[in-house]
Amino acid sequence: MNKKIVLIDGNSVAYRAFFALPLLNNNKGVHTNAVYGFTMMLLKVLEEEKPTHLLVAFDAGKTTFRHKTYGEYKGGRQKTPPELSEQFPYIRELLKAYGIAQYELENYEADDIIGTLSQQAEEHGFEVKIYSGDKDLTQLASDATTVCITKKGITDIEEYTPAHIDEKYGLTPAQIIDMKGLMGDSSDNIPGVPGVGEKTAIKLLKQFDSVEKLLSSIDEVSGKKLQEKLREHRHLAEMSKELAAILREVPLDFTVDSLEYKERDNEKIYELFKELGFNSLLEKLDHPVEEAAIHEKTSYELVTEWNEELFTDDSSFYLEMIAENYHHAPIAGFALSGGNGTYFIPAEAAVQSAVFKEWAEDETKRKSVYDAKRTVIGLRRYGIELKGIDFDIWLASYLLNPSESPEDFAAVAKLHGVSSVQPDEVVYGKGAKRKLPEQEQYAEHIASKAAVIEKLKAICLKEMEENQQLELFYELELPLALILADMEWEGVQVDVNRLKEMGEELKGRLADIEQTIYALAGTEFNINSPKQLGTILFDKLGLPPIKKTKTGYSTSADVLEKLAPSHEVVEHILNYRQIGKLQSTYIEGLLKVVDPETHKIHTRFNQALTQTGRLSSAEPNLQNIPIRLEEGRKIRQAFVPEDDDSVIFAADYSQIELRVLAHIADDEKLIEAFLHDLDIHTATAADVFHVKQDEVDSNMRRQAKAVNFGIVYGISDYGLSQSLGITRKEAATFIERYLQSYPGVKEYMDTVVREAKEKGFVTTLLQRRRYIPEITSRNFNLRGFGERTAMNTPIQGSAADIIKKAMIAAVEKLEKEKLKSKLLLQVHDELIFEVPKSEIETMKRLVPEVMEQAVKLKVPLKVDYSYGPTWYDAK
Repeated sequence: MNKKIVLIDGNSVAYRAFFALPLLNNNKGVHTNAVYGFTMMLLKVLEEEKPTHLLVAFDAGKTTFRHKTYGEYKGGRQKTPPELSEQFPYIRELLKAYGIAQYELENYEADDIIGTLSQQAEEHGFEVKIYSGDKDLTQLASDATTVCITKKGITDIEEYTPAHIDEKYGLTPAQIIDMKGLMGDSSDNIPGVPGVGEKTAIKLLKQFDSVEKLLSSIDEVSGKKLQEKLREHRHLAEMSKELAAILREVPLDFTVDSLEYKERDNEKIYELFKELGFNSLLEKLDHPVEEAAIHEKTSYELVTEWNEELFTDDSSFYLEMIAENYHHAPIAGFALSGGNGTYFIPAEAAVQSAVFKEWAEDETKRKSVYDAKRTVIGLRRYGIELKGIDFDIWLASYLLNPSESPEDFAAVAKLHGVSSVQPDEVVYGKGAKRKLPEQEQYAEHIASKAAVIEKLKAICLKEMEENQQLELFYELELPLALILADMEWEGVQVDVNRLKEMGEELKGRLADIEQTIYALAGTEFNINSPKQLGTILFDKLGLPPIKKTKTGYSTSADVLEKLAPSHEVVEHILNYRQIGKLQSTYIEGLLKVVDPETHKIHTRFNQALTQTGRLSSAEPNLQNIPIRLEEGRKIRQAFVPEDDDSVIFAADYSQIELRVLAHIADDEKLIEAFLHDLDIHTATAADVFHVKQDEVDSNMRRQAKAVNFGIVYGISDYGLSQSLGITRKEAATFIERYLQSYPGVKEYMDTVVREAKEKGFVTTLLQRRRYIPEITSRNFNLRGFGERTAMNTPIQGSAADIIKKAMIAAVEKLEKEKLKSKLLLQVHDELIFEVPKSEIETMKRLVPEVMEQAVKLKVPLKVDYSYGPTWYDAK
């Protein structure tokens, strides 16, 4: 069998991935773009190269043997952005899951490890492929070794063989070292000979072969200035060549044969992809389903007719719906567990029973459930109003540890040490194969769930009491679940005709833009074809190609944005794409989810998903409608009241997270600014730039605004530099000035990190917890992520708690005053109501009052409101 080894320069590829992709986050707030890019490259390598042996080499530290030669080696490099640092542990976990060897060695670079192994592999008859983003490694190319250098992206590769190097530079691979010796390398801070660039270096090497021969024949060099430079800086040329040369004799404690690539752990990969939020990659994995047989059976009794003897005053009750969208899922069955035993009841026997209906609607009969919102909606579809919900195992589990995102009931039970419930996939199947089996196969499964609720209720309540979270559970999350059930059930009226009109308008806009593009391009072509578009832009119009792919020139959004100043057609192409996405993703997407019976959209609110406690929505995600483009904002015109006598009323908190920060940090200047109702960004700019407020210009305010909101999210100098388009040094100075101006914020950050290290968690104002195991990690990068999470979670989480509290207070007030107005949606810091015109004046008073008094802070909460015939007009 032919032996092939792939050697990957781990740090280099991770860097390339990080800077090639936009910043991505998983639901824990961990940045994932470098891991994602690295994974894509790895999957491509495994699929295309099919290596028999594999190793990823990493740099072990900042200091190597080269620093003894030149102390300033790599001295110009900026500190690794924390957004990248925190991803390295996940890259290492990924490699472990794939069963890929990884190695680093003190005092040496990854290049040296790769250089040593490639030579050893060649001697053992291997075909060698090296992957890196660093062209230094091209010196290792040989008849047996190909060096694959990532270009602008991460999977776009240029392969360096001796023939390719000859074609590109007219040099041999060994002369790459001489070339670096002469021209230097700014990325590694290798000086080279001042004034000698790549062209001059290549010209000299073609004439003299090597640095040594050149330096012994300086008199033969054409040009007196160049001769002088070479004489004056000959020591730099010699030293630079030495620095650029990859060592091929690193003392390794293993051989190339030990790097055989065997097998991956699909279970670990699945869990890692799930944690990182790589959903598209998850779908391609075959996730092993647990064996059905290994679980403790639950004793239960089959009941075909309800009677009052089954019930106690406090029972655990479980309703099963096997479809993921419970708004339309038929009920598969019920189970009840309590002092009298555990029972399974077929669906029809329950929903047609007057005895069951009476029990379900009796407020005095306490019920413990799994997912109160889902359970209420499931029964409401059968005309039964479930009341008396006293406990929800799903919500309790979420409050006790929000970092876990269990997929189903079995996973929730497992979190609390109970494995008597099988995963739903085992009983019902997966995906398209999901269906209800024979009753005897699922009856015990449903009964086991009710029994587990009963078993875990006391345990969870005790844990929440110890955490001081009973108030959070009983006064916030449980009442909110019932409000969200009403909001989901109510839905939002959609003007389907308006949506269709918008779709036609956007199609018309697309047709107009299309004709403009054709006119500017001088020909018709398929704008959606990257290949045809590349031909037009780079061959016909002669624009400079920025990125190349295997099939031609890249026409990705980042490439087009860079090309926009070069030709007016580019701006129209970008606009064409944005409008196209609005039309397909949002107009057509929303039309698909309009309920055919109610003509409304019934989004699902995720109450137990985010680690900060924020609500999100799905099917559709109404928090994601793009509103930066006017065309995107107009989509909100389709969201309307049920009748012409009502309006859409929107109220949102102004700068709630900054107000929470002022309160928690107890910073005098921030508090003062909010108490005097100053423009906070102007006030910050004045403090940071040391000018009067009336001297603050729009650019100063823009920068201050970015820092104000960035501080809330734990921004780094790299993150700020990206959002403001300034250097990292300028961004770091800006953050430093900010923290000097607001010492209370600095003290809060130091204190919260210290306390998180002591306790292992942080809390919001209402005692919501977030555990941060990363904060005590021995790994510097993970610890940095933990510290930033500790700083921003109490702020974001408290803001989430406040708006939830406002929702409950608002609904209670509407009921108390017997108003017909209804709460329809929550989107970020905004509440959206449907309000009869006769109640507008009342709501203008009531809503801001309720929202502003939701909690008492050291600074006032401020609410802005507006209303109109559509959601669009209400903003």
